[in-house]
Amino acid sequence: MSATPRAIEVAIAAAEAASDKLAQDIVAIDVSDQLVITDIFVICSGNNERQVKAIVDEVEKQLHQIGVRRIRREGHAEGRWVLLDFGDIVVHVQLAEERVFYDLERLWGDCPSVELPQAVNQHTAAAQDA
Repeated sequence: MSATPRAIEVAIAAAEAASDKLAQDIVAIDVSDQLVITDIFVICSGNNERQVKAIVDEVEKQLHQIGVRRIRREGHAEGRWVLLDFGDIVVHVQLAEERVFYDLERLWGDCPSVELPQAVNQHTAAAQDA
């Protein structure tokens, strides 16, 4: 079983919202074969706690605008790793050092990626080229 079309649509919307706040290294992983509680993890990084919170706020705002309600939010007060549970997708917004330490992409490495629009990580690629 793979992620539903709606879950993919919501994941892309979350990734685009994160990108709007300059999140880095945005990826989406289809975990539907491994977990029954969600279809997709969207993972991204922020440079500091303030940016992490701004990314989280933008994701919540944009998903709310398309009719997706947050079920749970954890870690917002600390701003180091915020988990947003929207049911079909779970968004992880982490400080870069937290992301390296916990390495969720490695943990879920057997799961397929969800293709995101190229523009989602365009600013990350531009920063690496500079």
